[in-house]
Amino acid sequence: MWPANSNVKCPPDSAEAATSTEKASHLCVLETERLVLRRMTTDDAEFILKLVNEPSFIRFIGDKGVRNHADAVQYIQTGPVASYQRFGFGLYLVELKESRVPIGMCGLVKRDSLPDVDVGFTFLPAFWSKGYAFEAAVAVKAYGTNVLGIGRLVAITNPDNESSIKLLEKIGLRFERMIRLSEDASEIKLFASDV
Repeated sequence: MWPANSNVKCPPDSAEAATSTEKASHLCVLETERLVLRRMTTDDAEFILKLVNEPSFIRFIGDKGVRNHADAVQYIQTGPVASYQRFGFGLYLVELKESRVPIGMCGLVKRDSLPDVDVGFTFLPAFWSKGYAFEAAVAVKAYGTNVLGIGRLVAITNPDNESSIKLLEKIGLRFERMIRLSEDASEIKLFASDV
């Protein structure tokens, strides 16, 4: 069942869409009370360049080697856009509904190193502690389960990322075990939904 504050309906599409905001509505996947989650395009490269170079992103998610606009375009094309084409889902750009200001990413990721689909999220620090990550993650989890029919959802996080751990528990995921995504990677925590 969908949370009361989220739905799949997005702003109506217009065949005459002229502005970038109107064009973005064609890419909309989810809408919550305060947020729009939409598919990323290469037009989002400047925002992605900023987001993935935040010290918190590098610390908790990793350095993606995105150093300029061209790197950001490639990151979008080989990451989110490739995932939309391959799986029908991926990481979505999260925007404030009223202003359409981008604030982060949240979505579903299918990694080769995990058998299950995982919920991922990251936000600019200026938008932390406002409930946006929770709002987006609840909607994405419900979308994955109720619309896409994914039976088991997981999430991964660094053991010292207290904020993410609290959020994962708040959306109903429980710590399952420590894992490594590759032989030389550090151990991380795996959380899973009850199935």
